[in-house]
Amino acid sequence: MRKLLLIVTVILMISFAFAAKDTIVVGTTDKINILDPAKAYDYFSSNIMQNVMVGLVNYKVGTSELVPELATGWEAKEGGKVYIFHIRKDARFNNGDPITAPVIAWSLNRTMKLNGDPAFLLTDVVEKVEALDDYTLKFTLKKPDVTFVSRLGYTVGYPVNPKEYPADSFFNDAPMKSCSGPYQITEWVRDVKIVLEENPYWYGPKPKTKRIVILFYEDAATLRLALENGEIDVAYRHLDPRDFLDLKNLGMVKTYEGASPQIRYIVFNVKKAPFNNVYVRRAIAYAVDRQRIIDNVFVGLAKPLYSMVPMGMWSHKDVFPERDLSKARQLLQKAGYSKSNPLKITLWYTPTHYGTTEADVAQVLKESLEETGMIKVDIKYAEWSTYVDYFLNGTMGMFLLGWYPDYIDPDDYTAPFLGTEGAKSLGSFYSDPQMDEWLEEARTYTDMNKRTEFYYKIQEKLAEDVPYLPLWQGVATAAAQPYVKGLILEPTQIFRYYLLYSK
Repeated sequence: MRKLLLIVTVILMISFAFAAKDTIVVGTTDKINILDPAKAYDYFSSNIMQNVMVGLVNYKVGTSELVPELATGWEAKEGGKVYIFHIRKDARFNNGDPITAPVIAWSLNRTMKLNGDPAFLLTDVVEKVEALDDYTLKFTLKKPDVTFVSRLGYTVGYPVNPKEYPADSFFNDAPMKSCSGPYQITEWVRDVKIVLEENPYWYGPKPKTKRIVILFYEDAATLRLALENGEIDVAYRHLDPRDFLDLKNLGMVKTYEGASPQIRYIVFNVKKAPFNNVYVRRAIAYAVDRQRIIDNVFVGLAKPLYSMVPMGMWSHKDVFPERDLSKARQLLQKAGYSKSNPLKITLWYTPTHYGTTEADVAQVLKESLEETGMIKVDIKYAEWSTYVDYFLNGTMGMFLLGWYPDYIDPDDYTAPFLGTEGAKSLGSFYSDPQMDEWLEEARTYTDMNKRTEFYYKIQEKLAEDVPYLPLWQGVATAAAQPYVKGLILEPTQIFRYYLLYSK
């Protein structure tokens, strides 16, 4: 009997070992909003699409270098106002339908027509998209723009299957006929799990693991517990920073840290009192305590940020001031406030979209602002879908947001925030003709030094007008069981599930 039990146990262990090679389970506290490239503009929705769909261009693994994907190549004509893309002939959706130039043109025109959150990345620069034949695509731009090809690397440029996605509305279900990447989606139970399996029509190298199961957890504590109990193989977004350091010190799982262009900041609705007063915004800029946030909330797993262009990116310049409560009080006095007549404001945050640290961040900000003796802060929160409605509708005057790059260029950290149209979609409602002019002109130069001159001016004006207040730059983190290989935290923030494998 003992021998029989031993044999059964060994068989089960061997079976599990072989099964583990075919499936990796990932845990997250993040959420999927929508899997429609025309509408998705949050990190996790985009990241799922980056594993099940592809666009004309992609980023070379581990770098910020753009390489051809659905395109075999392209050339600029007419001084950069026209681009011709040549489309590969072996690309298909996961139902076998070919991905041709007419399909791509239909998809991108649909995105621009529906005008969802990320559509401005195309509509700002593209006048027309048309298929010249089955495998030749033509873009006519409104004017030459050096950021154009980079914009196509984001999910807004991914084609979808016209047989599945409606032409006149957004698609809210799982794409079952539109997967063009290494994986296809075979199951999606919203906020519970999503299953990715090898796409039989993918033209590229096969995924290292046939099946990825992503499980969604309510909070960081249950995510950590799932990792420690072996329920998941990988924990990605968002372990609590203290839990991450604890796991790192215990050494039972492998922890990963990577440079990140993710930035966090305060948005001011410059049309809403009292934030329509620039002295109020400047005073808050002097009063915030970035280092206290880094030390108390992120235990060193972040860096103070003094510009919207992240550190490490060309043209970054520290333009916001260090903390100075005396100057904050002087500005508050200019705005008409005093200890007997304090500035009363509401700070908003969303409790789960950015992990479980947001309430702590809001509390530290409240304490640092109230140290002026002239500000009283009320804290409120709303879940992400409501939060988005609130800032788009101008309900909130001061609130926390975060940014992951659409494309790796200073333009992506300035134009969407400071351009008149982009600022509407981020809830600041900032508009300045001089800023619009600089942003547009900066895109017309190919010379990096010339562009840097413009971004220096743009950042300096940002610090004068303060429609946004940068707070910190993140550090990318993940944790995994020791047998998991292929986990890369990339500068583009693309998390590639198809590179993960067990060994």
